[in-house]
This record gives sequence, C-alpha cells and structure tokens, in this order.
Amino acid sequence: MRTIAAFDFDGTLTRRDTLYPFLRDFVGVPALAAAAVRDLPRLAAAALGRGDRDAAKARLFARVLGGRSAGDAWDHGRRHAERIVASGLRPEMIERLEGHRRDGHEVVIVSASIDAYLDVVGSVLGIDRVLCTRLEVRDGRLTGAMLGGNCRGAAKLARIRDAFGDPTTEPYELWAYGDSAGDDAMLGAADHAFRVRRDGSIVPTNPTAG
Repeated sequence: MRTIAAFDFDGTLTRRDTLYPFLRDFVGVPALAAAAVRDLPRLAAAALGRGDRDAAKARLFARVLGGRSAGDAWDHGRRHAERIVASGLRPEMIERLEGHRRDGHEVVIVSASIDAYLDVVGSVLGIDRVLCTRLEVRDGRLTGAMLGGNCRGAAKLARIRDAFGDPTTEPYELWAYGDSAGDDAMLGAADHAFRVRRDGSIVPTNPTAG
C-alpha cells in the first residue's frame, strides 16, 4: 500500500514561525506594522481563536503584498529558505523525515506558509510534494491573493486528498505530524498522528500511532 508522510512546517519541521520573518524582511517593518495596526482588533481576535484567521491573513497579504514584484518575492524567498535550512530546522524532525524516506514513503510538506520559500526548502530537503499557501501572480506582480485560499485547518486535509485521492477509494496509509490547532484535521484523519511539542518531543495522538 502507498504510504504518505505529511509534515506541517512552522513549529513542526522548524523551531519557530517562518512567515512573519519573511514578510518583515521583504516588505519592511513599517509597512507590515501599518497594515497590522489597521486590522489590529481582528488580528488579535484571530490569534486568540475568536476570529477568522484565514480572512485576517487574506487582508494582511492584500495590503502588504499586492502590487509587489513576484521576482523580488521569489528572490527573497530563496534567501529566506537558505537561512531556514541552514539553522532553522529541528534536527529530530529531519531525522524522522529521513526515516520515512528510507522506508520508501512519499514525504510531503503541508503548510499555511507560502510557496515563495517553501518550494525551495522542499527542493533542498528532497520533499516529494509541497502543499502550501500559494501566492497569485499576474503580469509579474503579486495580487495579494492566495490561490485556493489559506492552507490551514480543513484545507490541509483537502489538499492531501486532492493530491493523493480519497483513502476510502484509493487506499493509502497516512502518517501526519503537526504542532497546532491548524493541523487538527490532518492529524485526525491520519493512521499515525503525532503532535510536536515546543521542546521538540514527538507525541503520538491516536491509538494506532507508532
């Protein structure tokens, strides 16, 4: 049977968030702060789980990314990816990822972070597929929109099934790793699910995990 190993990125394969540093360094602190201030109550509510995080992210992207050069974004993304690979990954999780690869499993990143740098990370790590939030580009410029929406929550599971099929009709074994509520749908559907804690420990979350 086909076996898929799906890894969340921020906080799972990495020690910390990678999206904010990308935005901060790409658009600058003043532009990012100005956009955040305009939406501060809704961003705060979303952070506390009382608002729509996907809508808040869409508004932020529209304000800080819309109209910017896609080439510049991808150039910055490549440099950001190189920094992440050099010093931002959890060694214990990379060891787990490599174990799946040695066992012949298909290894996938499933993340709400963006393609501008995740595609590079995936290539460096030898990932089979990167399922993530993708930025819309028109005429060489970012529109500020997310193609297919934010890859978070139920969307993560939907992306896996779009890529590999419905396991009830196209059976495969799913291993999944995540660290936050945004990974719950993916973990809940996995045959072997693991929660990655802040200290890097890997804890099984379902009876069949092993």
